[in-house]
Amino acid sequence: MRKIKSYMMPISMITGALFYSYLSELSFLTPYLIFFMLLITYTNISIRSVRFSMLHLWLLAIQLLGSIGAYLAIRGIDPIIAQSAMICILAPTATSAVVITGMLGGNTASLTAFSLLSNLTVAVVAPLLFTIIGGHSGFSFREELQEITLRVFVLLMLPFFLAILLGKISPKTHHKIKTSQSYSFYLWNIALMIVTARTVNFLLLEGSNHVQTSLIIFGLTLIICIVQFYIGRLLGRRYSDTIAGGQGLGQKNTILSIWMAQTYLNPIASIGPGAYILWQNIINSSQVWYKQRRN
Repeated sequence: MRKIKSYMMPISMITGALFYSYLSELSFLTPYLIFFMLLITYTNISIRSVRFSMLHLWLLAIQLLGSIGAYLAIRGIDPIIAQSAMICILAPTATSAVVITGMLGGNTASLTAFSLLSNLTVAVVAPLLFTIIGGHSGFSFREELQEITLRVFVLLMLPFFLAILLGKISPKTHHKIKTSQSYSFYLWNIALMIVTARTVNFLLLEGSNHVQTSLIIFGLTLIICIVQFYIGRLLGRRYSDTIAGGQGLGQKNTILSIWMAQTYLNPIASIGPGAYILWQNIINSSQVWYKQRRN
């Protein structure tokens, strides 16, 4: 089963690419898959054990200010590339980052706290950024902000509050979900198939006009990925939390960021987080391999 899981990501992406015409029709399921993935993860978090630190504030500042700075710096050159860079930096920490942190011998409690902080902050900040940058729906600024806020709030914050509520009113249900963490992995792969299919479908329809842009996004995403892991580890080292710092800033919730880009930004921008999946998994695999070799 462990060997099968190690091949699931490329299998999911290849399946999505091959059967894009069918699987892209299921794109409406993506937010529901993300919702249940987060719910399963949050039931495994003990609020009493969550402790925030200065490292978390630094990482969050880089995540927010870095995304805005990257967008403003690149917007004049190419707005699509600017959106792609922004979403790759703004994307919250992946819930699976805790697992990788544990495998690397890092502080999982610290990473869990930052993952929670990162996701909830994006739920508040992202609607405003998307409303300002998108602005193509035909609705007024206030109407569009309300619509995006409602959808992002439900997706990112409702699972958190629901997990807490279940722990209070239905401990058995809470425990049952908590002991089903493996299901999150399978939901993630289903979501990965769907978002890959939608990306391929869009590229085939309109991608011929954006070949150069797509190649630039791939290269830029690699640089962003490396820089985020490096800065995260550098900051983490100052607070004796090197691994959690690197994973917190570098390992992103790419499924969520692809969905947000496809829904609220130019769909071509979703190539960025799509490429980020590849780059961050190469870095994570290399780190785990090096750790095992040393041991």
